[in-house]
Amino acid sequence: MTEVPLHRRLGLTDHENDLIPGLIGRAPTDAELMMFSLMWSEHCSYKHSKPVLKRFTTTGARVLQGPGENAGAVDVGDGMAVALKVESHNHPSAVEPFEGAATGVGGIVRDILAVGARPIALLDSLRFGALTSARSRHLFARAVKGIGTYGNCIGVPTVGGELMFDDRYEDSCLVNAMCVGVVSHDGMLSASAQTPGNALMLIGNRTGRDGIGGASILASAELGDGDADKRPSVQVGDPFTERKLLDCCLELAAADLFVAFQDLGAAGLTSAASEMAAKGGRGLDIDLDAVPLREEGMPAAEILVSESQERMLAEVLPADVARVVEICTRWQLDATVIGTITDTGHFVARHHGDVVVDIPASALTDDAPVYGVASEPQPIPAPLDLASVAPPADLAAAWRGLLANPNVGSARWVYEQYDHLVGANTIVRPGGDAAVVRLPGRDTAIAITTDCQPRHCELDPRNGGRATVLEAARNIACTGARPIAASDCLNFANPEKGPTGWRLTEAVEGLAEALEALTVPVVSGNVSLYNESPARAIYPTPVVGMVGLLDHAERAVGISFQNDADLVVLVGDGPARLDASEFLGRAEGCPPPPDLDAEVAVIDVVIRAAEAGLLASAHDVSTGGIATALTESALAGGRGCRVTLPPGRRADEDMFGEGGGRIVVTCRPSALPALMELAGLVPVTPLGTVGGAEVGITAGAHTVTLSLDDARDAHESAIPRALA
Repeated sequence: MTEVPLHRRLGLTDHENDLIPGLIGRAPTDAELMMFSLMWSEHCSYKHSKPVLKRFTTTGARVLQGPGENAGAVDVGDGMAVALKVESHNHPSAVEPFEGAATGVGGIVRDILAVGARPIALLDSLRFGALTSARSRHLFARAVKGIGTYGNCIGVPTVGGELMFDDRYEDSCLVNAMCVGVVSHDGMLSASAQTPGNALMLIGNRTGRDGIGGASILASAELGDGDADKRPSVQVGDPFTERKLLDCCLELAAADLFVAFQDLGAAGLTSAASEMAAKGGRGLDIDLDAVPLREEGMPAAEILVSESQERMLAEVLPADVARVVEICTRWQLDATVIGTITDTGHFVARHHGDVVVDIPASALTDDAPVYGVASEPQPIPAPLDLASVAPPADLAAAWRGLLANPNVGSARWVYEQYDHLVGANTIVRPGGDAAVVRLPGRDTAIAITTDCQPRHCELDPRNGGRATVLEAARNIACTGARPIAASDCLNFANPEKGPTGWRLTEAVEGLAEALEALTVPVVSGNVSLYNESPARAIYPTPVVGMVGLLDHAERAVGISFQNDADLVVLVGDGPARLDASEFLGRAEGCPPPPDLDAEVAVIDVVIRAAEAGLLASAHDVSTGGIATALTESALAGGRGCRVTLPPGRRADEDMFGEGGGRIVVTCRPSALPALMELAGLVPVTPLGTVGGAEVGITAGAHTVTLSLDDARDAHESAIPRALA
């Protein structure tokens, strides 16, 4: 049997292997080849997606730092910035869900820390196979436990997120984590190396054999039958060390002891050091013998690519090294000089006195090959023929059944495992459209959400991308906040197969168009490809994390019905269809394309109405349709309502159809004239009133009621019953 060449075993193609000698002037050592395999992996280099990402608008009046650093940052006034980033830890979570999800949280927190910001909130966007599968139940339960354990231990509140179950995620679950932090304008840090002669210091945990090859073995290849063998490639987290690292580094940053600062994530020291050098146009000379190790006898290649967690890399003035060591020692953390900044432009590493690596830093980063994505369009399907879907014999039973669906029911089982109040700044808690967190020491607050429309993106990726952004913006608007920045996490299947590359390009175009309509820039992001197995590929899942600014924290609006006799009012008249809806339960038909101008107008009306104090509650109409939105608001407020819906095609479509462009608000009757005047040409339709112990809906010739007790039983038990 012919032995597989080393470069192929490491994930490099023959073409890529042939490029390397031309870049470094000789054949690479085995250690250098491993470094190239990681840095040129999809996870680190974005070699298939980089051209597509150029479509995003990344600048704006508030943008202080866009893509290219560890996290983006936007101005929120009075010298304060908000840093944000969303990132994936999908493949590790499919192999070892607890550690994969936990270290996903740790990694995104360090991305925020690396720009000098104090993390103040976490969100998680999760997708697993149907809970009828024992494997998916295991992955889901363990991933949630990992997120909760790590986040709770480090004292950063997990305030929101989203959740979906579908057979398409059976083999490739998605675990995306978002973190938001705050930093003063003059306290922001960069990862760009600066001055030759400065010390390069490794701070935090010791380096071990966990996570070796994770960026290429796990994150840049399809999963298959041998996934259990990849567990050593999954990082192992230590949240208590992360908490010390967080506080220690913030103290060091406040003392102005960092010249440059970088997180060690995918590809470990290789990635952190080469990116730091390449960004600054500098070189590095590293002594691997100085790296503190957890395990004796680690060869140079393992030290260079280990993805051991809770480590940061810093450029420090020689005169400040002793003080950095002193502060880190007080926090019971290692702080070790492992090298120096040079003016050579080369990444040089020595081990046992021998030079084992000597390559241009830019060869690992800027010179990574770029392929783009193939374009194999798929036809956009025809809208669903409503006659092909039998109407339910019992609308009330269908309603209860929808509320008992884990994709619609309460996520309380998840978020009650998270500490969402630590820090005492959470104003709007999990369970609504978006979380609201007060900015420390300010009267202002931010609203945060993550959203995606995977089934829409499967059928019509451009309009699915638009719908994803608009849902995120509606969720932000429902709190009274105005969207100001976005981060994206593009989860797709293999871009080298079928229409995946086309779907990626189309979805990004849709995301970009909707963000531009809202004047919301993309300031950071992540791409996760190859989320498929031989049996199935995931839906196109471009997750958008969005942040909005609320000028007056005390004016934050929630989804809860507040007062009996309040009016229930529909803002907007977007179409409601069963195509790809949760009621239909599958990606079939073609959801109605979003009207960008109309959607932006609806969002603006709700924000201005909240600012004017006209609204008692606001809730986006999305998954499960208007019947679900009304039920959720009723359950949250402990009071029912009775409404009459505008006439449509069929009662089940009126109640459960989805499509965007609609927000249900409540207000005092005396506030309705002002709301209608403020709305101008945007449709504002009174539907009914708040009150009673049931939700009653009249749709056409049908009047359907559901008691709050029955609704609560179905809604709250959806996930626990599925896991039982």
